[in-house]
Amino acid sequence: MGSRVPERADPPCIQKANIMTGTSRSSASTTSDAIARQIARELGVAERQVSAVMALLDEGATVPFIARYRKERTGGLDDTQLRALTERLEYLTELASRRETVLSAIREQDKLTPALEREIMAAETKVALEDLYAPYKIKRRTKATIAREAGLEPLADRLLANPALLPTAEAKAFVSSKKGVADQEAALEGAREIIVEKMAEAPRLVGKIRETVWSSGKLGSALVKGKEEAGAKFADYFDFDEPINAMPSHRALALLRGQKEGVLRVKLAVPHDETRDHPAIREICQEFGIATKGRPGDSWLKETAQAAWKGKLEPSSSRESITRLKELADKDAIRIFSRNMHDLLMAAPAGPKVVMGIDPGIRTGCKVAVVDATGKLLDTATIYPHEPKRDWAGSLATLAAICKKHKVELVSVGNGTAGRETDKLVAELSDKLPDLNLTRLMVSEAGASVYSASELAAKEFPNLDVSIRGAVSIARRLQDPLAELVKIEPKAIGVGQYQHDVDQAALSRSLDAVVETCVNAVGVDVNTASASLLARVAGLNATIAANIVAYRDANGPFRTRSELKKVPRLGPKAFEQAAGFLRISKGKNPLDGSSVHPEAYPVVERIAKKTGRKLEALIGDKAFLSKLKPEEFADAIFGVPTVKDILVELEKPGRDPRPEFRTATFKDGVEKVTDLKPGMRLEGVVTNVTAFGAFVDIGVHQDGLVHVSELSDTFVKDPHTVVSTGQVVSVLVLDVDVQRKRIGLSLKQAAGRAPRNPSGVKTAAPKDTPSSSPFDVLSSLR
Repeated sequence: MGSRVPERADPPCIQKANIMTGTSRSSASTTSDAIARQIARELGVAERQVSAVMALLDEGATVPFIARYRKERTGGLDDTQLRALTERLEYLTELASRRETVLSAIREQDKLTPALEREIMAAETKVALEDLYAPYKIKRRTKATIAREAGLEPLADRLLANPALLPTAEAKAFVSSKKGVADQEAALEGAREIIVEKMAEAPRLVGKIRETVWSSGKLGSALVKGKEEAGAKFADYFDFDEPINAMPSHRALALLRGQKEGVLRVKLAVPHDETRDHPAIREICQEFGIATKGRPGDSWLKETAQAAWKGKLEPSSSRESITRLKELADKDAIRIFSRNMHDLLMAAPAGPKVVMGIDPGIRTGCKVAVVDATGKLLDTATIYPHEPKRDWAGSLATLAAICKKHKVELVSVGNGTAGRETDKLVAELSDKLPDLNLTRLMVSEAGASVYSASELAAKEFPNLDVSIRGAVSIARRLQDPLAELVKIEPKAIGVGQYQHDVDQAALSRSLDAVVETCVNAVGVDVNTASASLLARVAGLNATIAANIVAYRDANGPFRTRSELKKVPRLGPKAFEQAAGFLRISKGKNPLDGSSVHPEAYPVVERIAKKTGRKLEALIGDKAFLSKLKPEEFADAIFGVPTVKDILVELEKPGRDPRPEFRTATFKDGVEKVTDLKPGMRLEGVVTNVTAFGAFVDIGVHQDGLVHVSELSDTFVKDPHTVVSTGQVVSVLVLDVDVQRKRIGLSLKQAAGRAPRNPSGVKTAAPKDTPSSSPFDVLSSLR
């Protein structure tokens, strides 16, 4: 790393676009500069910051690396800003590439005027660009195309330009059996088709109508006849409408799912005074100078405007508005899913303890697996405490023997079917044998079965039954949730709303970014990490990760970070990106166990020399380090931001940013929904946070809902500001619907708070909580 900033090259996506379109280097540079200016304006940062990030990305740098180790060049942009920047960069470079394609296509038709070129260059969205291109796009033969071929375009132009003309009289001259225009009526019909197509392709008009429909439209739904029983979970949408631009993500996705399943008919309409023209028709008339002034052509032109709305613009604007709603709903759902995934991955680890994992089951038994402090499998068993064998005593004896043999410290019980009953078994074991000193916990099984059947699990445990692999995963995710959950496809973990309905590519990109952020925030022990975890480190991939593990297996633990350079395929660039996130505990150099990047070791040496302290004496001496002034150790290469980070890291090298390990205690005797009573105060774990509230596992096989209105005594706009996935909370049971398996909970701590329904019998959903949305639909769409 040096002080000289290299000349900025265009990002790879711009380079690719330049090659495809033949854009010159100077023109490409102008495009790149324009993109940097726009992103800087949108994000509220300096253009030089954006340009620096674009250059770093072009050099092959990753977001975690840039955020932590290139603060001087970016002006301290954080992960969130960098993710937003890269997302916009991708969009705008795609837009630039498409713009060049559009310009080239219109230029080839010899129809590119200076005014049109300016409009195309000024288009800031893909939608606006496509609106401008629509009249010039080569399309399939339409009625308007056929009418033009019949020579009717001059008729259309004359009637549109001069309403004083009588349409039937003007049409006489265009009747031609040879051209397929049988009579005046056919001529006028062809002229109308041409005008309708012009109206439907007028960029400014299309944009205005699109915004009118979006801002004023109501999206309604109705039940498809005969689908009452099959679509019961969509009952709230059998007769429903709501302004489309105000519809929350979860309702939009539920409604669209109902349509997809054939339960609902969905229609978008703009409410208006029926005694007047539709607002969209008024806009068409205004744009094309159509008015009712008693002229011969006024009535015909007005009918043409109505035909343009009904036949073209209404269907297209409705379709585009619903697409826009879907995109916004997807974005919101993906944001929530990603936030929940972040909280889950950053949950407190139990640490290096011997753990017994139990994957509960009834007929097939409970699968048991014990792992040592490093996650290595020690022992397995299958017990049958439940129906049909009901071998409770034998199961206790088996578990006791395993616990004694391996000195088990923690017991991790999956929260699926028979989870609470199995937890009760472990509680009895703990009570009868207190000398075992067991701590039992219930953990989410989400994704365990996916891991069990994966190729990765098969390679790790080729001779182990699939069901036992699930128990191993349940044990390990208690030791280190992050290290275990990275082995599972993020979408399979199920901590979002409607993850199967949203844009899957966008969801994968977002979740991958979350995993990358979490892994690099925590850091990875290069001598114990799995290949799955190593592959998520900045600069590494699956091949290099596998090579690291193979090198470690062949040569023993890494003793220094520099030794990583001997790993096949781990070149200088990969080392630069990854080294700071890879930890070597108890290595030759204590800095190798910290987040201080090897390139910055000279800074630490300079600090030690100037202060007259040995490196070992500096590390951990918070009182001494807090008195040092970063600017005294900065230079042209390593600025004050980097020196500050180094001093903070030296206080506690390799610190884990995750919270302290804490467990929730489920109340004994409360194991089923029927055991719940309004007014009970219970402890639970937040399993999912959505736009409308949070779901909490209180140990009864059915998560309860804390509606957003019950999260706090003050107004809550975003539930994530109050709770997070994996958080242990104390809740008040408000109401219980045993038949529908609904549990209403509250986090409000107001003294004397009474439950909403003391009887516990729920007859109807509260008005502020649509029955199908939070409970029924969410559970069915996960």
